[in-house]
Amino acid sequence: MRTVGVEEELLLVDAESGEPRDLSTAVLAAASREALRRGKDEVFESELQREQLEFATRPHTSMEKLAREIRRWRGEAAQHAERMGAAVAALATSPLPVRPSLGLGKRYQWMGDRFGLTAQEQLTGGCHIHVSVGSDEEGVAVLDRIRVWTAVLLALSGNSPFWQGNDSRYASYRSQVWGRWPSAGPTEVFGSPAAYHQHVQELLETGVLKDQGMIYFDARLSHRYPTVEVRAADVCLDPAAPVMLAALTRALVETAAREWREGKPPAPRALTVLRMASWQAGRYGLEQQLIHPATMRPAPARTVVQALVDHARDALIDAGDLELVQETISKLLTEGTGSRVQRELLARTGSLHEVVTECVHRTQA
Repeated sequence: MRTVGVEEELLLVDAESGEPRDLSTAVLAAASREALRRGKDEVFESELQREQLEFATRPHTSMEKLAREIRRWRGEAAQHAERMGAAVAALATSPLPVRPSLGLGKRYQWMGDRFGLTAQEQLTGGCHIHVSVGSDEEGVAVLDRIRVWTAVLLALSGNSPFWQGNDSRYASYRSQVWGRWPSAGPTEVFGSPAAYHQHVQELLETGVLKDQGMIYFDARLSHRYPTVEVRAADVCLDPAAPVMLAALTRALVETAAREWREGKPPAPRALTVLRMASWQAGRYGLEQQLIHPATMRPAPARTVVQALVDHARDALIDAGDLELVQETISKLLTEGTGSRVQRELLARTGSLHEVVTECVHRTQA
């Protein structure tokens, strides 16, 4: 069975005001000391902004073990932050106004100089899912076949309705901010590992990007691990949601690999149309219509999400994940993703501070 791992980017906020705090250096130092004391590997990493903290799980075949690890690292991140008078929130953008602070490393400073406001304002939290593949050939075949579905994963994760204290009108405004990077978004059909690597090399040779780490495709071959890395989703408020996304993404990868082995070609959807589908998913999430990958026409979100589950059904059954995925999706369709939760909290309390406070609690619920 394919392994799957999850990376989550969390927001560091003041425990009292809910405003983002540039405390990642101090929190990472505390986490490092704790890991050294226990004789364990370090799990937490810095991100572009000092108001962020990232962790990555180990690769798992069991969704139950993955779920336990996500909750564990969210909890430990909260403990380290608490020592600094802060808290962590699984929010893909800050509801409250913020002036982010770029990380101190040379790479981050280069990005700030190169990209100006695009880098300076880029305080966003994503959920990245790594699924193992057997070779670059299999990996590129997977990328070519899952490209029509990544917008649906974005819709299932929408958790960034607010930007600088205002309602953005988007379910995932993170996806709009993230799309400012010149290498971000869906990709063309590559057809072969050689074509994929040539495409990446040509992007790097323009001199616009710092390195391979800035290949920000919605789905890419990891340059560090033998995995396909799917990067379309917001970090999710409910810790059950990334587990569902991981199970669904693994099933998508397995389904794509089976299609490749059977000689079924990828859908020849135009890149510009896929961008429209991603925009629609970021704008409305699960609240209205999405673009159906089979027709590239609008359809109710519930219908499109069910089409995704049906598409990956055999792989979900084989992995024993169908029930888990169906239960979490049913909850999201009924109660809404983090974007609806945040808006309902604001409507009830009238305070973005209260929104952050409740989201801090729900991050570890």
